[in-house]
Amino acid sequence: MNSRNDNRVKRHERVRKNVFGTPEMPRLCVFRSSKNIYAQVIDDVNGKTLAAASSLDKEIKEQAAYGGNKAAAKLVGELVGKRAKEAGIETVTFDRGGYLYHGRVKELADGARAAGLDF
Repeated sequence: MNSRNDNRVKRHERVRKNVFGTPEMPRLCVFRSSKNIYAQVIDDVNGKTLAAASSLDKEIKEQAAYGGNKAAAKLVGELVGKRAKEAGIETVTFDRGGYLYHGRVKELADGARAAGLDF
């Protein structure tokens, strides 16, 4: 019997066959744990992380007491969007990491869009 995370990883592997980050259009990857949320903008061609943010960052810890809720996810999305814009990235492809597109994952995506990322 597979765990929920094993099933998520299988879904993520299926999606990753098609979702690929290029230097022109990198991949915005989301990882969600029970207490925190993490986002990275990745160029898969060169194997580089171009921008990253998480609910563990000092700027977010000051604003959100707990990193595992929708408010913190929205802040992480805004921060990763801002950092990506500073790195000169306008458009990304969204990789939800095998998670359903609702709740914290949706809030992170909305925050990144609010910061000016296009996907």
